[in-house]
Amino acid sequence: MKTPRSYTSNSPKVQSKTPVQPKTPVHSRASTGREQTNPLDYQHPYSSMADYARLLALSYDCNRTRHAYYRQLRLLHEYFQCDPRLITEDQVMDYLLHLKFGKGWKSSSLRQAVACMRLFFERCLLLPPWGVFSQVRTKDNRTLPTVLTREEVPALLKCIRLRRYLIPIKLIYCCGLRLSECLNLTIHDIKGVENKLIIRDGKGKQDRVVPLASGMLEDLRRYYRVHKNPLYIFPNVGRGSNEPGAVTQRMHRATQPMPHGSLQRLMVAASKELNIPGATPHGLRHSYATHLIEAGAGLHSVQRLLGHRKIETTMVYLHLTNQSEENTLALVEDLCKQLPS
Repeated sequence: MKTPRSYTSNSPKVQSKTPVQPKTPVHSRASTGREQTNPLDYQHPYSSMADYARLLALSYDCNRTRHAYYRQLRLLHEYFQCDPRLITEDQVMDYLLHLKFGKGWKSSSLRQAVACMRLFFERCLLLPPWGVFSQVRTKDNRTLPTVLTREEVPALLKCIRLRRYLIPIKLIYCCGLRLSECLNLTIHDIKGVENKLIIRDGKGKQDRVVPLASGMLEDLRRYYRVHKNPLYIFPNVGRGSNEPGAVTQRMHRATQPMPHGSLQRLMVAASKELNIPGATPHGLRHSYATHLIEAGAGLHSVQRLLGHRKIETTMVYLHLTNQSEENTLALVEDLCKQLPS
């Protein structure tokens, strides 16, 4: 079965020949990345898809999760070009085989597709459990994240000349932030007296508090005095004249934070210039965790700083530290010293 290249359907029930389009976006907090619209606001080709959007709204608080799940159902609908409620279990098996071998989807994407369809057919349509979902077996091939050395981090920062890019990149490393967490920071999230930074609405809708070095705090204060935006630490520059005064005025009036793409493109260029593969925003977060563990920080402390729910997620950094290998060798040497030869 061949996947259709575009959204077309001969069914009289289809209301549009284009992919499901959102209405006016609704956001509870400014988004610095690609805007994700609540599936409730989509124009649904079929009532079953509208019912699914309502179920997602009740089941998940994170709009990004709702969007991802609805997208999986939309892809299923586009593949068979019919109302999803009419799709059979055998067709679902064919579709999953197509995703695995035809599209080469990774294990995590396959699991998401299975979870989406199970939710739709079993909880939304109230059908009896389908055996195909329990037959899917996926195994992740975990790869270690790429981290920068302690010498590469300052080299990277020296390569970034504009202060409006330098400060957020430096903050990502100094506090181990995700890119969205950094760019969404507001003036209310900095507790200067306590040298703390409040990360609100992080991954999994979790808040956390991380320590803020005095030097980094001063950098943030100096940078904020330049634009004095009434809300954002890193406001969007927008388009217009590159004259410093005009840039400052646009930043002061901005109602949105800096978009993801600005920093991501800059990091790609810096990575190529310095030939540092791990020079990405998330690579700096990995480097922060690794360097803390090398310096003797406890694993549970690093877990809290990064906002990981499971300690297993944090334990990956143990494999990246030179210090852990050196300590293990020293312990083995001590054990062997007392043994007779």
